[in-house]
Amino acid sequence: MKENENVNNQDDALKDTVNPDMESTPKPTDDQPKQEETKEATSDNVSDKKSKRFKIRHAAEKALEEEKTKYAELNDKFLRLFSEFDNFRKRTAKEKLDLTVTASENVIKDILPVLDDFERALQNMEKNGNEADMQGVTLIYNKLKDTLKKKGLEEIEAMGAEFNTDEHEALTMIPAPEEDQKGKVLDVIQKGYKLNGKVIRFARVVVGN
Repeated sequence: MKENENVNNQDDALKDTVNPDMESTPKPTDDQPKQEETKEATSDNVSDKKSKRFKIRHAAEKALEEEKTKYAELNDKFLRLFSEFDNFRKRTAKEKLDLTVTASENVIKDILPVLDDFERALQNMEKNGNEADMQGVTLIYNKLKDTLKKKGLEEIEAMGAEFNTDEHEALTMIPAPEEDQKGKVLDVIQKGYKLNGKVIRFARVVVGN
């Protein structure tokens, strides 16, 4: 019996010596794997958010560039259309003015011979000394001439002027009586006229040579 008690006492002592050592060793907890998983998930979420923000910013920048390109194209089209319309407006206005001038030009050209007849009649009356008739015809002549002047008709100055091919038509050339009269108009055979600055009939002249 005593031997059994001694054995039991030894076993108890052995247990006492073993248990403290075993309790001092840290046991793995169930929370550590969860914490690691949480950290990985958080890192993944941050990465996903950054990626989404980058994609959104890239898409916004791309959309802005596309809008800028569209604006530039529309602005260019607008400027072209505005320029074409402005040119069309100016061209139309010029055509209308030219049409009006041309219509007046044809009528006034037909009247110019009447002016010539008036002038010849006045010259003959002056030679014949018919003062009464001359005064009446002169009034009619001046009235007609003033009316045409208001429409833009003006006589080309030719007598004594330098010969100008833009306004004069030389019918003949004669020796100039004086040196300073060379190249100048010595006589006017038929008067020339301009309508609104445009020559509608050249002055027919004699030029000194």
